[in-house]
Amino acid sequence: MSRTTSLRILRVRDRPRTALLTLLVLLCCLVPSLVTAHEQKTAVTRILFNDSTGNIEVMHRFFIHDAEHAAGVVFGRAQNLMESADSRKLFSNYVMNRFAIAAEDSRGETAELNLQYVGEEIEGQFLWVYQEARQLQDVNALSVVHVALRDIWPDQANLVNVEKDGQIYSLSFADSVESLRVEL
Repeated sequence: MSRTTSLRILRVRDRPRTALLTLLVLLCCLVPSLVTAHEQKTAVTRILFNDSTGNIEVMHRFFIHDAEHAAGVVFGRAQNLMESADSRKLFSNYVMNRFAIAAEDSRGETAELNLQYVGEEIEGQFLWVYQEARQLQDVNALSVVHVALRDIWPDQANLVNVEKDGQIYSLSFADSVESLRVEL
């Protein structure tokens, strides 16, 4: 057998090993991104001025995985939000204690809204927490405090969308921001 023939045989034999090694390297690169893919660390809240009911409706949306993890940290034991109404209510109370709205009228007078718990539900991968308050007349601005989950994860970001008269105003709570004001 010539030297050229033996090199070809060696190269053919090494192809499966090279392909396997390449596949393993690619998998190792993907694993860190797959592990962190479920941790969004983002919540979205919608504040809606509902003229037909005369209420301000608040809808908080959390990833169920993040909410369960946070509930376990806050309450010192694992919480199964998917199966336990009591756990969902407990988490809802946690959220309500870390969220507040104050409304400002055209005279510059400010009043904190008395947000009432309406309920919660699970929809797919999300846990929704609902609140509402009677709509005040002549609201020109809102001051919003939103620190839910931010006391657990400093990199948690909470987005609040305020909808009034066909306009949407967005507030982004990130880094050390705990309170924001929006003029309507």
